[in-house]
Amino acid sequence: MSDHDPLVHGHCDGRFAAVREAFEENFRDRGELGAAVAVTVDGRVVVDLWGGWADAAHSRRWERDTLVNVWSTSKGPTALCAHILADRGLLDLDAPVAEYWPEFAAAGKEKVLVRHLLSHRAGLSGPRAPHSLQELYDWEFTVRRLAATEPWWEPGTRSGYHALTYGFLVGEVVRRVSGLLPGAFLRREVTGPLGIDFTIGLPEQEYGRAAELVHMAPASGGEQEAAAVQLPPLALAALANPVMGAADANSPGWRAAEIPAANGHGTARAVARLYGVFAGRGSLDGRRILSPEAAERVREGQGVCRDLVLGAGLGRDTEVALGLWLSGGSGSYGPNPRAFGHDGFGGSCGLADPEAGVSLGYVMNRMGPQIADDPRKMALVDALYRAL
Repeated sequence: MSDHDPLVHGHCDGRFAAVREAFEENFRDRGELGAAVAVTVDGRVVVDLWGGWADAAHSRRWERDTLVNVWSTSKGPTALCAHILADRGLLDLDAPVAEYWPEFAAAGKEKVLVRHLLSHRAGLSGPRAPHSLQELYDWEFTVRRLAATEPWWEPGTRSGYHALTYGFLVGEVVRRVSGLLPGAFLRREVTGPLGIDFTIGLPEQEYGRAAELVHMAPASGGEQEAAAVQLPPLALAALANPVMGAADANSPGWRAAEIPAANGHGTARAVARLYGVFAGRGSLDGRRILSPEAAERVREGQGVCRDLVLGAGLGRDTEVALGLWLSGGSGSYGPNPRAFGHDGFGGSCGLADPEAGVSLGYVMNRMGPQIADDPRKMALVDALYRAL
């Protein structure tokens, strides 16, 4: 008789039994509701597990093809779009943004470089004016507002997490160069050819596969707003302008919008394969997406500092590369300090370690309170590296 959790399904190579054990422990000991985890080694999927419930009412099982909003884990695929264009010589990461987006030069931003957008160093962590969810759903309105916004600090000098604005900033440059929004560009260049089940936003015909996001410790809107007003102005602009949560991400308006920093939807398998492009030094399934040199540039560190937005919450210095975060000394993406990845609001994660040839995707629907390094994610990362 198997000792495995009966709610957990899928495949796990024997070598990675520790990952399955950690995944099952997340349900028993760490408050998991529904989730999935996948691992690739040299491009081959060696762990593909899912389990639990796709909704708070426990009326729908989490299935092999259940999709979920992964919040900022979306930033990795969005960065990939820009790096593909740079690799083709169509985008210069050291050029001023205004070279591609002339309106962006307003309010003292004429010297902001494309690399500053990718590394959260553009000084535009959030709009200075109140920005509603309906305005966030309006691409043209949001990018016009950001183009007109004065930076919060001297661009290029420090990182300050661009929680939502990242996708509009990088995404508008992608659009100006390619003629396509990031979602369409990603589909044409990567997810379509490779058959990866990941989209920016969620087509209406896929709603039936979507898991319901819920908060681990539900808070009323009033409580969320009270917490938000205690933030300093910069963090308030980045993290609470607009205030949003699980219920918003379950709405048709959110799913229909293009929010490349935060509304990617996919399976853990899809996340592992997308981050597997980075782990594979630009190649996946025999298809070259980036040259090895361009893939290496993705993790080019832009300087260690205490992030101006997340610094107090993380309690440590961090380093953002050109679109993703380096594991560094904290081990957020394993013991290799040059491994890299991105966490999503509430717990999800994509990880790439080219030296080990490994990628990991973890997605879930019960959102924890951590800014990064959710205990469920860290248990999976630790188990992965014990197995290598």
